[in-house]
Amino acid sequence: MIESNLDSVAWITIHGEKQIATLNLVKGIDVYGEKLVKYDGEEYRVWDPFRSKLAGALQNGLTDLPVMNKSKVLYIGASTGTTVSHISDIIGINGIIFAVESSSRVGRELLENLASKRENIVPILEDARKPRSYFSVFGTVDVMYCDIAQPDQTEIAMANCVVYLKPNGVLLLVVKTRSINVLLNPKTVIAQEATKLQNNRFSIKQIIDLKPFDKDHALIRAIYQPQ
Repeated sequence: MIESNLDSVAWITIHGEKQIATLNLVKGIDVYGEKLVKYDGEEYRVWDPFRSKLAGALQNGLTDLPVMNKSKVLYIGASTGTTVSHISDIIGINGIIFAVESSSRVGRELLENLASKRENIVPILEDARKPRSYFSVFGTVDVMYCDIAQPDQTEIAMANCVVYLKPNGVLLLVVKTRSINVLLNPKTVIAQEATKLQNNRFSIKQIIDLKPFDKDHALIRAIYQPQ
């Protein structure tokens, strides 16, 4: 049963349990073994919050998903493309997602298993610390999503925003506290990273704890206001 649907994102009930799903852009094909659900002539892919931090944030109360139909997205830390694939569903054929991954092995998997089947994904094999080397990116983007395990992950995200995120565009930053400082309390680390953003022309709109899906992780939704 589909309970709600907005820009290809739906809450569905399976065996009495509410789960989030996206309208499958490539019918009949799953990406990571997720369940495919048919309803009213459409096919949805169940979005696993234990496999995708963005799904976990939605489950935990993300109030405004900035990714929508026709969105232009820069994704830092694409990995094999679990979350990338669901964003691809949401933005549709008229949107585009630039998926940056630094590992050549993982990047090949992203290209062969996902980007080759979805025309709205542009894989970029580059170091996220060098945003000006993304020669495939054109213009500015509406949303910047960053999910990397680096001590300076917030600084990397901000550097990418300066180059590519439009004014009043949205940054979705996954804070992996144990990658930043294993000695500090995770809540302290999250607060410190939020302060960095505020000191660099970002307005914090929401901070979401990702438990139980990811321990010691949070997602920060912020608006970029360079002026």
